[in-house]
Amino acid sequence: MHQSRLVRNIWLGIENLLLHKLRSFLTMLGVVFGVGSVVAMLAVGEGASKEALRQIQKLGSNNIIINSIKSLQEETSTQQRSRMSMYGLTYLDYQRINESFPCIHKSAPAKLIRKESRVGSNTLELRIVGTTSEWFELVPRQILAGRVFEKKDVDDLSAVAVLTEYGARKLLATKNTIGQIVRIGGDSFEVIGIIKTESGQAGNIQIPDQQVDAYIPLITIRKYFGDVFTKRTSGGSIRELVELHQIIVQVDNTENVESTAAGIERMLQNFHKKKDYEVSVPLTLLKQAEATKRTFNIVLGSIASISLLVGGIGIMNIMLASVTERTREIGIRRAIGAKRSQIIVQFLIETVVLSTIGGIVGLAMGIIIPIIITYFSSMPTVITLQSIILPLFISIGIGIVFGLYPAINAAKVDPIIALRHE
Repeated sequence: MHQSRLVRNIWLGIENLLLHKLRSFLTMLGVVFGVGSVVAMLAVGEGASKEALRQIQKLGSNNIIINSIKSLQEETSTQQRSRMSMYGLTYLDYQRINESFPCIHKSAPAKLIRKESRVGSNTLELRIVGTTSEWFELVPRQILAGRVFEKKDVDDLSAVAVLTEYGARKLLATKNTIGQIVRIGGDSFEVIGIIKTESGQAGNIQIPDQQVDAYIPLITIRKYFGDVFTKRTSGGSIRELVELHQIIVQVDNTENVESTAAGIERMLQNFHKKKDYEVSVPLTLLKQAEATKRTFNIVLGSIASISLLVGGIGIMNIMLASVTERTREIGIRRAIGAKRSQIIVQFLIETVVLSTIGGIVGLAMGIIIPIIITYFSSMPTVITLQSIILPLFISIGIGIVFGLYPAINAAKVDPIIALRHE
């Protein structure tokens, strides 16, 4: 009985709205744009946050990255007094870090230099990464062909190289890949593997690998190229002595990451007269990104919700006008026995129908907009179940809240006065 009455009231509400199609449509637009903007904005925000988190997670939440940097003092002294620049991390720093912190699970040093490379007539400037076999465990990347170098290659001072996919395509085009000899800075190295790399930045931390990398055992790179490198500048050249450009440390437990990073920072302060190093913690960046994501979603959701509020005000305005227009109808219904609660329910149903239909159309628009954004700009967007359900329920809630006052006003109409209304 109650269900059939509810269905009848809903159909009656739809019929009343269809009597004024244009007015109902224009009123509904506020809710449509409100819901659509909420869904679209949350999808854009979620996509941007997911991409930032993905980039940070590539660095490893248990990793600590220590980079050599040229201090301002070093820049000044190099320009004014000397053409030899000495700064950065040392082999002794690497040894101290491994011996001082028992919670360190693995670590990998890296020496980074740029060298012209050649295979036949193909040339490419590569970033040579001198490191140990642990690098490929701390910066795991897909092996496309061959293998990465192992501890035996390091111990034997093997002249072997692992290229990136990009470098292999540029240098080894039309040639065999594994076993090919590459000339790097005048010396010959055998290609034993090709890997896929990532590139770019995660927050303010540079991802350790680049598309133009070639990985060579650290001891081998010291043997062939030494620790002093010549850096070309517009005014000539500067010689640089940097033992290690980077150290990546993996801690055994996430809980120990930040305390270990702080300990490494204090230890380096004791042995470095100037700040020629930088300690980066992806975990801290990850926490900051997650907090930023929450704030970003709240701000975007709040801004978009203003559109819903405007839509709700429009619904209230149109329903108040509807009450005035239908005063005589209300009087007749009251005269034949309709209760005040029934009048309230009838007007509430109309507002809820209006806001619900607007919410559904708005959802469709909100889903289409992120797809268009991704298609034309390649910007990642993510539509979550929460971003669909929440705006829909808000739009229904707005229909109830903003329709309640006009409904109560309708129920308060005196039947006798209403019957006299023209």
